[in-house]
Amino acid sequence: MPSNLNPLGALPFRFRRERVLIVGCGDVGLRVARLLPRNVRLLALTSSRERLPALRAQRITPLQGNLDDGASLRRLAGLATRVVHLAPPPGDQPDWRTDPRTQALLRALRLRSLPQSLVYGSTSGVYGDCGGEWVRETRPLSPRTPRAQRRVHAEGHLRLFGRATGTHVHLLRIPGIYAPDREGGTPRGRLLKGTPVLRAEDDVYTNHIHADDLARACLAALWRGKPQRASNANDDTQLKMGDYFDLAADLYGLPRPPRLARGTAHEELPLMLLSFMSESRRLDNTRLKRELRLRLHYPTVEQGLRNC
Repeated sequence: MPSNLNPLGALPFRFRRERVLIVGCGDVGLRVARLLPRNVRLLALTSSRERLPALRAQRITPLQGNLDDGASLRRLAGLATRVVHLAPPPGDQPDWRTDPRTQALLRALRLRSLPQSLVYGSTSGVYGDCGGEWVRETRPLSPRTPRAQRRVHAEGHLRLFGRATGTHVHLLRIPGIYAPDREGGTPRGRLLKGTPVLRAEDDVYTNHIHADDLARACLAALWRGKPQRASNANDDTQLKMGDYFDLAADLYGLPRPPRLARGTAHEELPLMLLSFMSESRRLDNTRLKRELRLRLHYPTVEQGLRNC
């Protein structure tokens, strides 16, 4: 609408340029921020006063608020033209199948002018165990763990929000994230501990994405993602978990991890790791590359690890 017809008159420049809000501005969120051009105003929600100087140093305007306190989120209403939502659901709550944080965020965003687009960082765990089959985004969801069920709950509310408001909501289903400059971002630490992996006949397929490619996928989805759609955000690697750790060990010049049978794994491995070893799938990333037009910088995990 021309400014002379706008009932508010000519808007100040800070309200005319793109304003991107990052919710869950951790490692990947900061990578997203660094990729955005300087003419985009960057905002980030944080519940920590200690993080304010660090965010400002990255040219990000920090907004104090807590996803566990809905009243503190009211200041987000009408601020952003686009939103990147990377905050995980809470793990310690009475109803372990829901994500009240996403619900609180969406209630706040509804209060005033709505964002044009919203990208949500979900998990590939929403598919559950697929027996090593190729998995496209149209596959019915079958979450087997509480953390995956919470993500399915969040996805459902985000889709409803998009359909009801017209905001273009795009879901990225993300597998294991790695990067040399990310805390715990390479398998080196696990290799140094000598943590076992499953023997070949019991092994499962695993999927990966470099943190820099994931940040680029977030931006591609933010501007080019089709509304109310999902994309698998992974590289082209087809490796079983044990082969992945063998590859990493060879690249680092470290001993390969010991192999064990699934029947004895529960005696040596923690429950969290066992849950990852109980699901096998190969993610099809055709939609990521064709619809979002993303050219991966690290198309295979081997190329990414060689840069570690």
